[in-house]
Amino acid sequence: MNRLNKLFATKNKNLLSIYFTAGYPALNTTVDIAEALEKSGADFLEIGFPYSDPVADGPTIQHSSEVALENGMSLKVLFKELAELRKRVSIPVLLMGYFNPIAQYGIGRFCKSAAEAGVDGIIVPDLPLFEYENMYSPYFIDSGLSNIFLVTPQTSEERIRKIDELSNSFIYLLSSSTITGYNLQLSDSIEEYYKRITAMQLKNPTIIGFGITDSSSFAKACNYANGAIIGSRFVKLLGEDGYMDKIEGFVKGIRP
Repeated sequence: MNRLNKLFATKNKNLLSIYFTAGYPALNTTVDIAEALEKSGADFLEIGFPYSDPVADGPTIQHSSEVALENGMSLKVLFKELAELRKRVSIPVLLMGYFNPIAQYGIGRFCKSAAEAGVDGIIVPDLPLFEYENMYSPYFIDSGLSNIFLVTPQTSEERIRKIDELSNSFIYLLSSSTITGYNLQLSDSIEEYYKRITAMQLKNPTIIGFGITDSSSFAKACNYANGAIIGSRFVKLLGEDGYMDKIEGFVKGIRP
């Protein structure tokens, strides 16, 4: 049983995950930020690796990716930084990014490097379900990595069932089909979407992301899922002076 499975086996409500971009605002801060988030109460983490064309991301995360790339962040540099990860961080850690950098690095090599660094799962928004199942799943499985699939309000029940079948940790529910960084608004259609997912009684837990910015939107999301992910709002914090001293207050402000 990996760290993600252990987490969901022991705690299945109000789980808080925080996303941040590796290499932002500076190189060699990835593990420092991860350690501070764990100490502040985050349940698991998503570390984004930057890409020059992050189509699913809003301005805040796009900017962090640009800065990270200018700072010299790459997968090679990231894995070098993560060599210290499991000496200082015990909660589950996922990597999130686009397929192009993974393909350039080499999918088998990427999965091996991630596993050696103590990474528990990967989120690749633009990796097609068919290609994962028929071409790349052995690399993930052999490395003990969970592949986290994304579901939107437009995803068909048939596809969601297939995702549930292929998943072995949790399913990432996008709060809408928009980009990251907007505020969660629980319209009637979005509530129907969440209720539809709940009624399907999936075997895997669900975590809601995109638009979670504060304690109110976090609590709303947790009414319909096992937890929620905060990304853009935390990345904004990392752009402020003295950000390391503000991390504990940020996390405590989301889930007191």
